[in-house]
Amino acid sequence: MEVTNYVEIKGMHCAACAVRIEKAVGKIDGVTHVNINLTTEKGRITFQKERTGISEVINKINKIGFEAKEIIVENVPTDREKRKEIKILQWNFFISALLTFPLAWAMFAHFEWASFIQVPKLFINPLFQLGITIPIQFIIGFPFYERAWKALKNRSANMDVLVVLSTTAAFFYSHYLTVSSLFSKNPSHSIWLFYETSAFIITFVLLGKLLEAKTKLKTTEAIKKLYQLQTKTATLFANGRELKLPVENLSIGDVVLLKPGEKVPIDGQVIKGNSLIDESLLTGESIPVEKGIGKFVYAGTMNQNGVLTIKVTKINSETTLSQIIRIVEEAQSSKAPIQHIADKITGIFVPIVIMIAVLTFVAWYYVYLPGHFYEALEKVITVLIIACPCALGLATPTSVMVGSGRAAQLGILFKEGKFLELLCKSNVVIFDKTGTITKGEANITNMYVEHFSENAFLEIIGAAESASNHPLAKAIVKNVHTKIKTLPSASQVLNLPGYGVKASVHGKEVVIANPRYYMEKNIPLPIKANNLVKELEQEGKTVMVAVINSKFAGIIAVADEVKSSSKKAILFLKKLGIEVIMLTGDNQNTARSVAQKVGIHKFRAEVTPQEKAEMIKHLQKKGNRVAMVGDGINDAPALAVADVGIAIGTGSDIAIESGNVTIITGDLMRVVDAFTISKRTMINIKQNFVWAFFYNIFMIPFAMLGIMPPWLAGAAMALSSVSVVLNSLRLRNA
Repeated sequence: MEVTNYVEIKGMHCAACAVRIEKAVGKIDGVTHVNINLTTEKGRITFQKERTGISEVINKINKIGFEAKEIIVENVPTDREKRKEIKILQWNFFISALLTFPLAWAMFAHFEWASFIQVPKLFINPLFQLGITIPIQFIIGFPFYERAWKALKNRSANMDVLVVLSTTAAFFYSHYLTVSSLFSKNPSHSIWLFYETSAFIITFVLLGKLLEAKTKLKTTEAIKKLYQLQTKTATLFANGRELKLPVENLSIGDVVLLKPGEKVPIDGQVIKGNSLIDESLLTGESIPVEKGIGKFVYAGTMNQNGVLTIKVTKINSETTLSQIIRIVEEAQSSKAPIQHIADKITGIFVPIVIMIAVLTFVAWYYVYLPGHFYEALEKVITVLIIACPCALGLATPTSVMVGSGRAAQLGILFKEGKFLELLCKSNVVIFDKTGTITKGEANITNMYVEHFSENAFLEIIGAAESASNHPLAKAIVKNVHTKIKTLPSASQVLNLPGYGVKASVHGKEVVIANPRYYMEKNIPLPIKANNLVKELEQEGKTVMVAVINSKFAGIIAVADEVKSSSKKAILFLKKLGIEVIMLTGDNQNTARSVAQKVGIHKFRAEVTPQEKAEMIKHLQKKGNRVAMVGDGINDAPALAVADVGIAIGTGSDIAIESGNVTIITGDLMRVVDAFTISKRTMINIKQNFVWAFFYNIFMIPFAMLGIMPPWLAGAAMALSSVSVVLNSLRLRNA
């Protein structure tokens, strides 16, 4: 049996670290999938329980030089550790910059154009420069050595290896020249030292890490806002008394009081009272929703004016908000397929850079300036420090984090980062009709009954339909309840996907299905019934035929109103160059009427859920990327085979587990928003990649040719990662 566990990992400082952990853990027998996210410092590991365990995975990660621990319970994330890390970086950077300042000042003594600047003799003294560089190199810079050693010990190389190689070469060559000058016969002879190079590199790398850490904090804002929606306590109403207790202690069936201005603590159903609930932070909808008896409320939403008595329907860990948080976290910790390009490059990046550095030294020392060790060493140091795999490693995860977080704020849940990539590649969108394009809240417009009284007929039909989750069935039951308050229970319920439902009510076998069901089963209907069905279908109504105890019993015709957002959303999708198709199990006339109202030219009627799936496969064989938009209940086969399944949540049935993408509200404009965010996220990722590749492809040759000094290379390397994160943060306004 496969299980998935999450671990928190400390000690990752560049993309090569994440790749190294993935390779090491991936070699463990029984591990089937590893995903390490540098930005969130978390890992998702899927393994076969019979062959290995999470403890073995953690031991492996710790063994290769990192600190890992299992994430058992997700609490509200705090920034305490991150802020502590930032504070340490701030102090290290401040001290390093303070000690580097005299070295930077001393550099002016080497330039004729800066001869007007007075440089204190002390600052030029080699022993003074050695003394102030030692704490930068070996105290402030010790973590670089520690991480580089751990990487090399495990037969890999990361950015720390490049930093250590370049700064150590600069420091010890300068140290050699300093000691040699003490025994020189010509002590007045000036020597060119590299102490400022070593100090500058470490200082700029620290600055880059400091800025990166601060901007990374902003990428987690969306998930933190979701956590902040949770409440810790609730007011339990029991035995006529009010009692405050932790939300975790509530059980299904408990009764909770909700007063004006309070957050809804847990998912439940209103059993008393009436109020307006602000669901904007959960769904992205700005207009408050009226909640009365029988309506459902969700944890994290805000009660505005009335007092509500709520019966708990879900425990705290299973609320809609908890599921949303879980899905967003999984999306943010997952990888988009495009990330694998960066992973492959990062895995071989550092060894290639070291080879380039060796070739640079050989070219300068033996060909361009033979015997000039100083010049050759300077170019080597610049090559080692200019190369940075971090920007490549951050290009995808930061964009995925910010993009999926922004989508969650709008009530759009991407289950994995890969669906952010796949959605924007989709060129065909298929819509279900009932409950997707239409409201799924049909009203009974016509009814014909034989052999039963109207009330007896409605009672039997209402009981049978109440066992179905289809929006049409729910609409019929809602209409029936206006006349009959209490319905009998149905037994032996059998859903007929694409047709209707079969059940036993009061010992009677009841079938209520669309006319096509009876046609395909060769069940004859009276001539009068057939004529009435044709007449009603021509009016664009959905017709359901009832057969009780194998005898025709009646007809119910319903009309389902089109959502106000449907026509606008379909128009926008067409403007994006996407082909829109509607598939429905309803009759041809109803399908045509709805298609015309919303501007859809291609549609198929009277298709079963399985036939929808077959049609999607047919489109895929032609080379199309297909996104399926359905209600998440009856469209499961189609949602499963589509490249991206988009489940529309409606009412109390927020079908979070049904699709690859879930739209919490029924507003189809959110489908357009999902496409927009997907496209902008992929553009953002590509921009990051272009910058990261451009930086390395152009900067390394500049370094080899000696166009830039090492200290400038350090600054450029530090700012490359920061620029990627800052670019990703622009998605917050998508």
